[in-house]
Amino acid sequence: MVSDSTGTRGRRRVVLWRHGQTSWNVERRFQGKTDIPLDEVGVSQAERAGRLLAGLQPTSIVASPLDRAARTAQALAAVTGLSVTYDPDLIERDGGKWEGLTNSEIRQRYPAEHAIWQPPGGETSEQVAKRVGGALERAIARLSLDGLLVVASHGAALRLGMAHLLGFPEDLWERLGGLSNCSWSVLSEMRDGGWRLVEHNAGTLPEPVLSDDRSENGT
Repeated sequence: MVSDSTGTRGRRRVVLWRHGQTSWNVERRFQGKTDIPLDEVGVSQAERAGRLLAGLQPTSIVASPLDRAARTAQALAAVTGLSVTYDPDLIERDGGKWEGLTNSEIRQRYPAEHAIWQPPGGETSEQVAKRVGGALERAIARLSLDGLLVVASHGAALRLGMAHLLGFPEDLWERLGGLSNCSWSVLSEMRDGGWRLVEHNAGTLPEPVLSDDRSENGT
């Protein structure tokens, strides 16, 4: 909870913004921490979304250092004049042996691990939620009372980090749907210092979510 000297609580907001499209998204390949750039469509998505998000008058931008998220964040920075801070704890879930494989290949080669959505040699959902949630909490702690933070990151990372910030128990994490490329969710600070989800997967018409996320891969 944040308050000023008079005891008035702040109304901080956080925008969780997924990066634009990459060629691996289109091919349904697990990207994870592999540093895949935006494709031409993804660059256009980032520029369009950046113009829309600028209308919210953000006060700070933080991003994953992976190129696809960093380039997405830079599209907003170019419109607003804000600088981008990079936090390595905002990178996507480590996909271990799954990285570079299509969803079909993962199903065929790792059926048991696919059933529980646990990449061999990669991170668990709990690890990702704690890592990304911690990064969000650090960035929020630097916000002014009425600040608006935009976080440019990745589909699975953002969904799990959001669940952590909202205080959801692990058995409810999959109730949160994924984010489409260059779409975002908005969290608003509550009176008790907690967070409320006020918008989810905004910024585009409904479409398939191509993400490194269990809930969006047919399981």
